[in-house]
Amino acid sequence: MKNYNKLVDIQVDLADGKLSCVSLVQSYLANIQQNQDLNAFLEVFADEALARAAELDRKSGAKGKLYGLVIAIKDNICYQGHKVSASSKMLENFESLYSSTAVERLLAEDAIIIGRLNCDEFAMGGSNENSAYGPVLNQRDKTRVSGGSSGGSAVAVQANLCQASLGSDTGGSIRQPASFCGVVGMKPTYGRVSRHGLIAFGSSFDQIGPFAKSVEDAQLILEVINGQDEYDATAIQNRVASFESKEQRKYCIAYFQDIIDSPGLNAEVRDAFLHLIERLRALGHQVVPKTFPYLDYVVPAYYVLTTAEASSNLSRYDGVHYGYRSPSAKNMDQVYKQSRTEGFGTEVKNRIMLGTFVLSAGYYDAYYSKAQKVRRILSEAVNEVYDSCDFILSPTTPSTAFKLGSKTSDPIEMYLEDIYTVLANLVGNPAISLPLYESKEGLPVGMQLMTKNQHEADLFALSKELMTE
Repeated sequence: MKNYNKLVDIQVDLADGKLSCVSLVQSYLANIQQNQDLNAFLEVFADEALARAAELDRKSGAKGKLYGLVIAIKDNICYQGHKVSASSKMLENFESLYSSTAVERLLAEDAIIIGRLNCDEFAMGGSNENSAYGPVLNQRDKTRVSGGSSGGSAVAVQANLCQASLGSDTGGSIRQPASFCGVVGMKPTYGRVSRHGLIAFGSSFDQIGPFAKSVEDAQLILEVINGQDEYDATAIQNRVASFESKEQRKYCIAYFQDIIDSPGLNAEVRDAFLHLIERLRALGHQVVPKTFPYLDYVVPAYYVLTTAEASSNLSRYDGVHYGYRSPSAKNMDQVYKQSRTEGFGTEVKNRIMLGTFVLSAGYYDAYYSKAQKVRRILSEAVNEVYDSCDFILSPTTPSTAFKLGSKTSDPIEMYLEDIYTVLANLVGNPAISLPLYESKEGLPVGMQLMTKNQHEADLFALSKELMTE
């Protein structure tokens, strides 16, 4: 079967009888079987996906917007009657009692869910090396990371194991792996997609979003899963039926000179970024440099705030309420200590400890309170850029996919891989990573566009222009 780039092409072939939903699912199942070494899937819903495909093939009358879309979901998104573990021993074999709002909306529009995908444990990581079930390998070079935390979601689309996938983005967990794997990855405006049924990491940062082979498919998926939800008070109180831009116009696009001048930016990524600036100008857009003196504060503020929220959110996994309970614990004190020690991986424990520290009585004002003030300053600075420009352009990541194990001994170096992505989460803006370039080694180089809150239509419009030129 051919590799379809867009869902609309699948739907055309389904309508013409050249393809069936069953044959489509069978081809993806064969690909999954052949690529098990990538470790992208934790569980494949083979029988269920085939049964649903057969049901859709028999369907008469109007078809859903996602008819024929074979999609997989990150292992922190709940699907009723299916396991969801956040790739952690803490939730091993836990079966969800309900479906997330995003999953319900996918199914309502005739999507086919083919399985759940590996990720960094509790979505904490930038390389997918923190999963309790092993790392996800980058199909382009299996000695390199897939990116994280949604590495399985990115590789599943990269390796044609499904047409699209859902991930979650707390600080770049959709866009960074999308960049490393050469696919489209989109983080919507905070609150655009309900977090109901998403296992929480940082509640004021987390957002569900799509991975796809094309901007058009990412847009279509967001049109289906977005909108208000009675189960999530932070969800934006309107539902957008279409993110199709009603006008074609030339935009003003800002970039931060501090990024180009940064010694941490890979030379090939810098060259690609400079090429993109000139390309945008050639297309008639205005591209202007801006100063942004706060770049060095972005990552520290992000990690103070998200670890604090993680400490709070993960306190419920204690061996008593639910989650892994140590079989060797002899008393209540041991139940708490041993269950959490054995159930959580190293990175999750590190972040819980850091978050608990910054929330403690003696350090709350020195760290957490200051980080919140920095978050406000960042938001004001970004909005000032938007007073004169429509977008902020940057590389998605400072480097291409790095070697497995090369950064695990230095958490600061690992955290700095998020330097260009975390800003969108701190200020709540929508952002997208586009696979526009490749390095000399043939590794994908993604470029990121970020725009004003609730301006996804403009984001998709410019993205489609760049992907089709």
